[in-house]
Amino acid sequence: MDLEKIRNICLNKKGVEESFPFDEETLVFKVAGKMFCLLNLEPPHIVNVKCDPEKAVELRELYDYVIPGYHMNKKHWNTIELDKNVNYNLLLEWIDDSYNLIVGSLSKKAQEDLKKTI
Repeated sequence: MDLEKIRNICLNKKGVEESFPFDEETLVFKVAGKMFCLLNLEPPHIVNVKCDPEKAVELRELYDYVIPGYHMNKKHWNTIELDKNVNYNLLLEWIDDSYNLIVGSLSKKAQEDLKKTI
């Protein structure tokens, strides 16, 4: 799995910033100051994404590479183990879902401000 592609997908979303708030190997993507994706740059390569709680459980049952969020609220976050045979299109969908969950939780004003960003 190409980590740089995942990074670019996240950065191409409106209003996204990246940082290393925890350590030098966990890249965190935020929109409006709220995390929506974490990418572990060192092995084991994992991605953490926010998820609807019911869907989170369903995905864990369907895919052996989806587990409860590592170091995250396990009800709302899933970890995807990239070193396994991950369906790339599904991963992109889950990153989109995570981003949209965060944007949807923002105030109306914050959502409007986000729409105005380039």
